[in-house]
Parts: sequence; structure tokens; C-alpha cells
Amino acid sequence: MFSNLAILDIDSPVRRPAQGIRHLTSDQIKMIRGFIQKRVMNPEDVDDILQSTFLEALRSEHKFQHASKPQTWLCGIALNLIRNHFRKMYRQPYQESWEDHTHSEPDSHGDIGHQVDGHRQLMQVVRAIGTLPSNMQRVIEVSLEMDGNYQETASSLGVPIGTVRSRLSRAREQLKRQMDPFA
Repeated sequence: MFSNLAILDIDSPVRRPAQGIRHLTSDQIKMIRGFIQKRVMNPEDVDDILQSTFLEALRSEHKFQHASKPQTWLCGIALNLIRNHFRKMYRQPYQESWEDHTHSEPDSHGDIGHQVDGHRQLMQVVRAIGTLPSNMQRVIEVSLEMDGNYQETASSLGVPIGTVRSRLSRAREQLKRQMDPFA
């Protein structure tokens, strides 16, 4: 993908040793890709983060002081982008609508028994949420209304974002214990 990055000096047709972020070898690029892959499982996200790493490096090239190897500097940029990626993911948790399941094509698990079990589990979760303290129930309710956005939930409730995180974390732990007391 990035194997065609310049490792030749534009002014000279002779190869020269890698000296900066614009002169990476394919092995160095593979190393950066591997660095990202160890931390991010989705291949599409790996490609996006790798590309963003190089874009950010080009934007910030003037800040590179040659105090470290270029690939070390790029891994630092990649690590920051990976952190941002996961922060964004955690702010917007994965949610599926009930309609996605009821209108989808039946698969090998689409038998009526599976659907009944799913409905029973859902009812068990609803009952378990009902046993939580009212402040936790309210945070769950508002968080769902705000599509899982902690900041908007905090603003809506008039509490600090840390309070939202704390209540949701405690609620998750209590629900896990109620749903699977042996875990």
C-alpha cells in the first residue's frame, strides 16, 4: 500500500540510506503496520490508522528533530491515533436495534427456541436493571437516549462525566453479577 513511498532522493537517481520519514523502506513500513496490527484487530481500522499516521507525520514533519529513528517517531504518532480510535469507539458503544434481529433472514440460530431464549434473556436483563438504584437506572436510560455519548449524558443529567462513567461501570458490574452469579 505504501511501498511506493520515496526511498530515492528526488534530485538523485541513486538510492541512499533511509534518513527521514519521507525515506522509509518497505520493511520499516511493514514494522509500523505490525505495530498497529498488534493493537487493533480490524484490518480496515489498521489501514485507516496507518494512513492517518503518515498524513499526520507529513503535517508535523517540521517537528521531527531526528532525536530518534523515524519509525519510532511514527509509532508514537500511531499510538496516539490508536488511543483516539479506542476513545471514539468507547464514546459510541456498538448498539443493535431489536428490529435488526426480528427482520433479518433466519440463520442457523434462527429457530424459535433461540428466539425464545433471547426474549427470556432480554426480560431477565430488564428485571435486573429494575433492581439497580434509581440513579444508575437514570444514567442507563439517558445514556441510551444520547446514543451512548457520555458527555451528552453528563450534560443532560447535570453531573460530571466521571459520575456518568462511574455509575455505568458499577451498573455493568452489578448486572453481570446478577446475570451470571458464578462469573
